[in-house]
Amino acid sequence: MILKNILHSIGKTPIVVNDSRGFFTSRVFGTFANEGMAMLGEGMPAAAIENAAFLAGYPVGPLAVTDEVSLTLVEKIRNQTIKDLQSEGQTYPIHPSDSVVDRMLEADRSGKLSGSGFYDYPKGAKKHLWSGLKETFGNTKTPYSVEEIKDRLLYIQAIETVRCVEEKVLTSVRDANIGSIMGIGYPIWTGGILQFINQTGLAEFIKRADELTEQCGERFSVPKLLRNMEKDGLTFKD
Repeated sequence: MILKNILHSIGKTPIVVNDSRGFFTSRVFGTFANEGMAMLGEGMPAAAIENAAFLAGYPVGPLAVTDEVSLTLVEKIRNQTIKDLQSEGQTYPIHPSDSVVDRMLEADRSGKLSGSGFYDYPKGAKKHLWSGLKETFGNTKTPYSVEEIKDRLLYIQAIETVRCVEEKVLTSVRDANIGSIMGIGYPIWTGGILQFINQTGLAEFIKRADELTEQCGERFSVPKLLRNMEKDGLTFKD
C-alpha cells in the first residue's frame, strides 16, 4: 500500500505481474515491434505499416518506436534470449523480424540515437522514412490491406497477453487492460488489450487469429485457455 501511494503521488499507475522473461509490458510490446518489422521484411511499404498503426489508434508506429528503442538493444535482447533458452534446453523460435534487424545493423542503421534507423533524423528537420527501405526490403507483397496490417498488430499483442494470463504472469484483467493502454500504447478505443478480445467476441477473435496463423505462422496461434473460455461462454472479467 505504501509503494502504491508513492507511485500515485508521482503520477504513476502501478500494476502487479509475476516474474517472467520480459514480464508483461516489455514482452507484449516486443510483439508489436517485431510484427511491424516482419511485415516490412515481407515487402509491405514502410509508410503503409506506420500509417495503419496510427489508423488503428497506436500513438507511434512499430518502425518508429523500434528506432526509439534501438536495433542494437533489440539484437542484445534476442542474443540473451537465445542463451537463456539454450540453458533451459529449449530452442529459440526464429522470428521473421530477425533478418530485418540483422540487415539494418549491417547497413549501420541502429536507430534514432545513431541518427539513422528505419527513419532518417536530419538536424533541424523532421524525421522521415529512410529512402533505402524499398531497395533493402523490396515492395513485393501483394495484395495487402490496411485492415490486415491493423489486425496483425492488434492481434499479435492480444494473443501474447492471453499467454501471459495462461502462464499466470498476469492475474488481473484490470492490470492487463490498464498496463496495455498506459504502459505500451495499446489503442485507447479498445478499453484495453483483454477488453479488445471481449468486444470483438471470443469466437470471432479466434476465427480471425486462426486465419492469421494460416497466413503468417504459429505466433498467431490462440492459446488453449482462450478456446476453453469460448467453449464455456466466458469472457475476461476480474
